[in-house]
Amino acid sequence: MRNLKIESISIVLASFLLGGCVSLAPDYERPTAPMPSTWKVDVNEKNHNAQALAWEAFIRDERLQSVIRQSLEQSRDLRKAIANIEAARATYRIQRSAELPTLEASASGSKARTVTTNNSTAITQSSSATLGISSYELDFFGKVRNASEAEFETYKGVEEAERLVRLTLIAETTTAWLTYASDQTLLTLSKQTEQSAKRSFELVQKRVELGIDSNVSLYSAQSIFQQAKADVASYTTKVAQDLAALELLVGASVDETRLPTGLESTSQLWLSDVPVGLSSSVLLNRPDVLEAEHNLKSANANIGVARAAYFPSITLTSKGGVGSSSLTGLFNGGTSTIWSFVPNVNLPLFDAGEREANLDYAKAKRDLTVATYELAIQTAFKEVNSALARRVTMNDQLEAQKALVEANTKSYAIYDARYQKGVDTYLNALLAQRSMYASEQNLISVRLEALLNRVTLYQVLGGDFTQKSE
Repeated sequence: MRNLKIESISIVLASFLLGGCVSLAPDYERPTAPMPSTWKVDVNEKNHNAQALAWEAFIRDERLQSVIRQSLEQSRDLRKAIANIEAARATYRIQRSAELPTLEASASGSKARTVTTNNSTAITQSSSATLGISSYELDFFGKVRNASEAEFETYKGVEEAERLVRLTLIAETTTAWLTYASDQTLLTLSKQTEQSAKRSFELVQKRVELGIDSNVSLYSAQSIFQQAKADVASYTTKVAQDLAALELLVGASVDETRLPTGLESTSQLWLSDVPVGLSSSVLLNRPDVLEAEHNLKSANANIGVARAAYFPSITLTSKGGVGSSSLTGLFNGGTSTIWSFVPNVNLPLFDAGEREANLDYAKAKRDLTVATYELAIQTAFKEVNSALARRVTMNDQLEAQKALVEANTKSYAIYDARYQKGVDTYLNALLAQRSMYASEQNLISVRLEALLNRVTLYQVLGGDFTQKSE
């Protein structure tokens, strides 16, 4: 009996040593990135690699920094992403626990009064205490280990998804804050134009009453006044909507001291310029690309799980302990050794093609994730090239728009002075004022677009794009 007990223990120890020695999953190889090694647009930079830029270094304005910190603390979307991480981590831990045996301890006792053969009664009792392994599968073919690997990669993919949500939140909060600043400036400009047009309208009205001007000039002056008045109402609404959108992203109300008063020429200093570099390999560290790669690794491991189903599954259940005819006997040495060892081998002989279908499904999922991974890279490359193409021409457009505003302002001043002296019609002054107003509006829009281009470039490069998550 002693030899049999030693043999059972040896079998259990051998299972620990042999379990998981073979993996039937294909060796993982990262697919070749389907994109050129350099950008399509000349970035005019000497460094081949982009440099990491934390969002605190990218965002220079302290008011915007405080709003972003508030959004990172309060955003419900980010809280959902973090909860998904915790759920994925727990799922991985559940699967990981299957790689190790479950030890169970139990104690039991019984006492019964029974009838004997001569119709008398007898009282019998027994007690036992055992320690054992409950249904542990020997992982000879790597099924359990590959299942754990698949769950681990899924968990890492969810982590990258959280990074993507965080990066998107930073970009969207910055965009909403800058849009609010732009609309505030447009609102101020429309109010100024309304006041100027009102004074011009009142002046023309007096000239018409004196017979100097006709009603044509009066109606022309009224048109620019009413246009500016309508713009005031429109931009007042937009500013309120911008604030509501910003507070939705932040997840709480935003203090007025953290809000911008408008866009100026110095507003370009609110954001740092984004270092791009020459190599496009930086895109392989974008959160969405890394998420797709982790999903690919998970699908690759699931092929090993499906392949292992073709081989026998071996599970062990064993117990060992002491027993006694009385409860007190368990503690005073009056015990006997008890044990059980139950191996179970299972191999389905006929399953109507279920295992083959499961393997085909796993391979198809792997092919799907390969395509998804490659598409994520191509999409990232296209987004960066588009942002770079806009950045190349952005400064030229901004400078041209500034020059246009300056020219239109001077033109309006000349035509207005000529009208005041009676040497020109009000129509020319009106056209010059409209051109000046429109060019000033466009300048504000171009300034906003220049800032948003930096935000877009920072986002499509992956934020802290040269650093993977821990």
